[in-house]
Order: sequence, then C-alpha cells, then structure tokens
Amino acid sequence: MSKLCGALLARISHGTLRVALWRRLFSRPRRLSSRRLEREPLQQHVSARAPGRQPKRLRHEQLAQCRLKGDEKSGLARISHTAAGRPMCGRRFDLPAFRFPGRLSKGWSGRSSSAVSRLRTSDAGPAAHGRSGARRQAPALRALLLTASLAGSLLAQSAAPVKLNLHDAEALALQNHPKVLAAQNVQSAMNQRVAETRSAYYPALDGDITGSQANPRARIGAGFLNDPSLFNRIGQGITVSQLITDSGRTPNLVASSRLEASAAEQTVAATKYDVLVRVNQAYFGTLRAQAMVKVAQETVAARQLLVDQITALFNNKLRSELDVSFVDVSLSQAKLLLLQSQDQVQEAFAELTRALGAQDVAAYQLADEPLPPSPPVNVEDLVQQALSARPELASLQLSRDAAYKFERAERDLSLPNATFVGVGGYMPYINQINLPRTIPGEYEGVAVNVQIPILNGGLFKARREEAHSRAMEADQLLRDEAEAIARDVRTAWAGASIAYQRLDVTAELQRQASLAKDLAQGRYDLGLATIVELTQALLNVTDADIQNLSAKYDYQSQYATLQYTMGALR
Repeated sequence: MSKLCGALLARISHGTLRVALWRRLFSRPRRLSSRRLEREPLQQHVSARAPGRQPKRLRHEQLAQCRLKGDEKSGLARISHTAAGRPMCGRRFDLPAFRFPGRLSKGWSGRSSSAVSRLRTSDAGPAAHGRSGARRQAPALRALLLTASLAGSLLAQSAAPVKLNLHDAEALALQNHPKVLAAQNVQSAMNQRVAETRSAYYPALDGDITGSQANPRARIGAGFLNDPSLFNRIGQGITVSQLITDSGRTPNLVASSRLEASAAEQTVAATKYDVLVRVNQAYFGTLRAQAMVKVAQETVAARQLLVDQITALFNNKLRSELDVSFVDVSLSQAKLLLLQSQDQVQEAFAELTRALGAQDVAAYQLADEPLPPSPPVNVEDLVQQALSARPELASLQLSRDAAYKFERAERDLSLPNATFVGVGGYMPYINQINLPRTIPGEYEGVAVNVQIPILNGGLFKARREEAHSRAMEADQLLRDEAEAIARDVRTAWAGASIAYQRLDVTAELQRQASLAKDLAQGRYDLGLATIVELTQALLNVTDADIQNLSAKYDYQSQYATLQYTMGALR
C-alpha cells in the first residue's frame, strides 16, 4: 500500500511539474511589480529544488545566463543557472522530454532559450519585461521587413531597364504608333468606298409589305396627274431594279475610288517612313544623351581628384588659395554639366517613348549601332531616286489621277441613263365593293426607264467645273511636293556630308586636347604654368569629348534622315 501511494505521489508530482514547465514555456509572462520582484527569488518559479537547500536571493547583475538542455534520447531535462561562469543552482529532473508537433520538435534548442528567457523575466525587473516585449514583437518586425524587402525587389525588377536595339524599336513603333494605325484605318475605309461605288453594277432587290385603309370609291385629287382609286387592302411583293447604262459615269467613279484607295495605301507607307525617321532620331538622340552622362560623370570624378590633390598641396603650403578656388570652380562646372546631361537623358527618353507610340515612359538599355558608310558623292542621283521612291509623291500622283477620273464622272451626269424595273407580289385582302370583283390577288410587271437630263439650273455644269478645279489643285500639290522632296534630299545630303567630315575633325580635336591637357598638367606640376592654363586645358578636353560624341550620333541621325528623304528607309 505504501509503495502504491509513493508511486501515485511521484506520478502526480511529475505531472504537476510538467504542466508548470509547459505553461512557463508557452504562456505570456506576468508583469510583476518591482517590490514583488525584490522579494521573490528566481527559485520559486522552478517547482522542483534540491532537497535540504534553502532559497537564496539572486541579484540581477549576477544572473548572466540560463540554459535549458533537452536530451530526446534519454528523455531527461536539466535546468541550470550560471552567473559569471559558476553554477548557481541546478537539479537533474527525471522528466520525459517535451514533444512538439511538426517542426517545433526539431527546433527544441531554439525554443529552450526563449522559454528560459521567460523564466528569467520574473527576477529581471521591469527592464527585462521591456526586452521580453521587444522579443515578442521581433517576429512581426521581421515579417514587416521581409515584406518590404520583397516589395522593393519587385519594384526594382519592374523598373529594370528594357534592352532595345534599333531594329526592335522600329518594329515596335510600326506596331503601336497611333499615326500608323490611323492611316491603316483610312486605307480600310477607302477600300470600302470602292465596294460602295461598284454596287451600282449589281441589281437592287427590295421587299414591300403594305396595308392601307381609305373611304370607298375615293380618288387622289392633288399631287399627281393621275387619280388612282383608293381602297382597303393588304399586299406584299418585291421590287427589282438594275442599272443598264449611265453613259460611263459608274466606271469612272469606280476607277476614281480605286485610285483613292491606292493613294491611301501609299499614305500608310509614308506614315510608316515618318514614324521610322522619328524613331531613328530619337534613338540616336537618347544614345547621345546617355553618352553625355558618362562623359560628365568621368569629368566630375577627374575634377574631384584634382580638387583633392590641390587641396592637399594647399594644406601643405605648396599651392595658393587661388589654385583651390579655380579647381573648385571647374568641379562646379562639371557638376552642372552632369545635371544638364541627366536632364537631357530624361527628355530623350520622353521623346523616344513618343516615337515608339507608347504612353508610359520606360528606361531602355539601348544597344549602340555601328557607323553607317559615307554618303554618296552625286546628289542629283539621290534626287531622282527620291522622286521615284517617295511614297508621299506616289500618293499625290494617285490622288491627282483620281481627281481627273472624278471630273469625267461629273461630266457624264449630263448624259442619258437607262434603268430596268420589275415588280411582283400578292394581295391577300382587297375590299372590292362592286361585283363581280375584277382585281386579281396577284400582280407583276416590268419596265425600262430612260432618263435624259435637259435643264436643272446649271447644277451639273457647276459640279463639273468644281471637279476640274480640284484636279488642277492636285496637279499643283504634286508639283510642290516634288520640289520639296528635291530640296529635302539636297539639304539632308549636305548635312550628312558635313557630319561625316566632323568625325575626323572631332577625333583630331580630342587627341590634341588630351595632349594639351597632359602638357599643361606637367607644366603645372613643375611650377611653370598657372592654374588658369590647367583649368582651360581641362575645359578643352571636356568640350572635345562632347564634340566627338555629338559628331558620332549626329552623323547617324543625319544619315537616317538622308535615307528617309531618298525613300530608302525601310
């Protein structure tokens, strides 16, 4: 009996201690007052103690570490307290190891330190409670920081520059630009106009359903020479009409509409050429602006290095304050150049976005294009090529031919036209008063009508004169466009030739400016030159770099413009 009671008490004590430790590990620590913390030692928060040992007060500065080690193999747990490297109190408890569901059982050591820190807060004072609250908030802060970092990475990925070369930029502009899409819609509309005018070649078929009510034996007395009888009836039938001839008016209208459709097709090609030349200019302008930023950044770095050197020499009484002032001014000028070039990059990207037909401005990583060959020698050959290849000129020629065809169609209004008409139907109800009823229920009939215009107040003559004036206007517009194209070709050829010659001149200028800078730097280091000569040499180097870059991208842009004026930009 005594053994049974002892075993039962041991089981109860083990269960009580297990529940107490479980609550300590996973329950929220109590906030104890400072007075209670002073009179309650740490040992009263641990349910089991060594037999015969009296409670001992522990000071906050003595408690350095508290560890809980779990041994899942032996199923034992040990609680130990150490202060300054010496064990303060300890006891080995024969308790089964705590089992946690899922991944909590794998992180036993991490949970142990957190749980022991909760045990320590009961004797650590209000500051420890504050640290415990901070530790409880740490997971939420880590989650917030993780969310912010993920959002930042997503934004960085979305703002990553888009790789783009000139060919892809041209294809993108031709696909998305609103002017190209609008011109294609106009072309579709003009093609439908051809179908509209050709519809006169085909018969027209109409269906009719009529119901009428009238007073008996009445006749129409006004509005017509004949006086048909009126009676109540319900009828249904069809009407067929077919143009036999209109003396050539319809063929001329069809030819005019076809020419207008062809002119609209050439207008689409001309619009594409306009978009392509804008894309080329914006593309090379953006490359130039980006290269200017690199030059400005290198200039700022070089000027900053020079400022640091001159300042160090000034601090050692080897240079005057005037030298420091001059190099500071040159550094400020370089920074202004960097700001201006960065602003030009933003403007260039906005222009490129507009040329591509996009709405949102995006950062593009543009691929550099090789230099084109030198322009042709004979400009007159280029003019003849442009007059035969430019789609704007072809569109105006087709529009002029269409205007003359329409003039002939308007002249044919004064000629006779013949039309065939046929009707047929059935009247299921006829109110015939007199007997016998002589009106049959079915009806049919055919006729040919020839119309000869005689007098209409000069309408047809005015329409013919208007069409002739429109045709003469188209002639003059064609002539003006041909002269403008010849002028544009000559101007573009001259600009491309000068830009090509600038390549060698600016390259030589860059070499000479670099050499002059090295000489000025050497003379200044030897004390044979002033800071004015050195800063002027630095300005010349920067200007030569800018001129060299501008010459390269200006020639690429001018060559694209020359190809556009020749009608060779594809």
